[in-house]
Amino acid sequence: MKLVLIGFVRFYQAAISPYFPNACRYTPTCSQYMIQAVQKYGVLKGGRLGLKRISRCHPWGGHGYDPVP
Repeated sequence: MKLVLIGFVRFYQAAISPYFPNACRYTPTCSQYMIQAVQKYGVLKGGRLGLKRISRCHPWGGHGYDPVP
């Protein structure tokens, strides 16, 4: 399952993300954060951490360096 989820994120990075302006507020980017979280914690907890991070990525959210815990 890890490889499937990471494959979806990598597909997004390669095929969809280049068509949008670079507007990421965090380092590492949300997609890279999702990959790192899934590799470290697995699909359920890593996916939940990644979705939580994506939900914080908006104009009134935070910014800066935010590594996977």
